[in-house]
Amino acid sequence: MTGNARVVLALTGASGAAIGIRIAERLATRNDVSTQLIVSDAARRTLTHEVGPDAWDRLAGHVEVVHQADDIGATLASGSFRTAGMIVAPCSMRTLAAIATGLSDNLIARAADVHLKERRRLVLLTRETPLHLGHLRNMVAVTEMGAVVMPPVPAFYHLPQSVADLVDHLAARAIDMIDLPGEAEASAWNGDA
Repeated sequence: MTGNARVVLALTGASGAAIGIRIAERLATRNDVSTQLIVSDAARRTLTHEVGPDAWDRLAGHVEVVHQADDIGATLASGSFRTAGMIVAPCSMRTLAAIATGLSDNLIARAADVHLKERRRLVLLTRETPLHLGHLRNMVAVTEMGAVVMPPVPAFYHLPQSVADLVDHLAARAIDMIDLPGEAEASAWNGDA
């Protein structure tokens, strides 16, 4: 897909695997995007538990390239590999902490580090509740470095009828945060009806 915007999508072991799948599905409908996927070992386990035994096939079938999380020498580990942005959905507190401290011990943390140092969009759908002070400080740290912290808090103004509607809206908002060209993914608020 030469000429298309590369978007990095990473899934970690936090709850919310369906959001990552829905982001991949939405990006796959765009002719102007090539999705590069990284999935941690813990995320594979969460995918199966939360979405089902076919979750991996469903996810991998919607991306252009799958990178192994332990492949620290992959193209995504270098700033010379241009991307439009990176979304980590869901983002575990462990991954958040690694990004906040520059601990690039796997490809997810390294690719996030590259996005920060190259001043590219990095969106983290941090997933934990309640939060302790360490979580909050890590969120502040990555925000100060340029990342967007976007906990997957559902919106209700669009009158969702199902969990799938909530997941779809969160996926659309996450994609909109990397500011790809063209129409927004999520429906805009049109004012009080």
